[in-house]
Amino acid sequence: MASTLPRPGATVAFHDSGGDGRAVVLTHGAGLDHSMYDAQAEALREQGHRVIVWDLRGHGASPLTGGARFSARDALDDLTALLDACAVDRAVLVGHSLGGNLVQEFARSRPERVAGAIVMDATWNAGPLRPIERPALRAAAPMLAAIPARLLPGMMARASAETPAAVARAEAVFARMSKTTFLDVWRATTSFVRPEADAGAQTSLALIRGERDRTGNIATAMPAWARAAGIEEHVIAGAGHIVTWDAPDETSRVLVRLLAQGFGGGARGSR
Repeated sequence: MASTLPRPGATVAFHDSGGDGRAVVLTHGAGLDHSMYDAQAEALREQGHRVIVWDLRGHGASPLTGGARFSARDALDDLTALLDACAVDRAVLVGHSLGGNLVQEFARSRPERVAGAIVMDATWNAGPLRPIERPALRAAAPMLAAIPARLLPGMMARASAETPAAVARAEAVFARMSKTTFLDVWRATTSFVRPEADAGAQTSLALIRGERDRTGNIATAMPAWARAAGIEEHVIAGAGHIVTWDAPDETSRVLVRLLAQGFGGGARGSR
């Protein structure tokens, strides 16, 4: 990560490939870091896109500072500051899991900065919840809190990835985060899920999901979202929740194809 952005309560690490191609910002999932997009970032750069990857505060190379805790609002403000620091007016935003929930909220609240949103393996923030899903959402953080810290990375990795290589990689990354921060991150993720919220202005949307994603209600929410939006859901065969590691080549091909088809219009990389 070549650059850092000082922020209240954190130092945010990022890398901007530069150039005048379409700006694409890749936002990772909870407990992970920018490395989950290594293959996709390379594939997009090879197609001439300007690729910006970053570590959310409290993740990877972006430490929290001054006793700060992770919050959804701070993460949203960090994304605005990142676009400003890179002199990008509008970008195609790609988000996985927590990153996908954040991208949805960013597009709702700050649509003027978004050329398009590609959401991977995340629930539909504004979608309806079945009666059983509301208490399950509230119970998730207390259930995670009851799991011993030494067991949590392995359990999360096995629930998130399918291939042995992806499980091992995920466990190593999850283990770098303290349990306290992980629980804060989880609470922030669930705070984005507000079925009663106004969906906001319309933006170009694409949905990508691992065929074997068993996380939360994603396996039912994403298909319902695709039907409601009248768009195709791109399902990656054999992949679990961390689709970029379980099936890196196919995920890259889908992203490249979407952008080659003009997804997000002609957003350029700089002011």
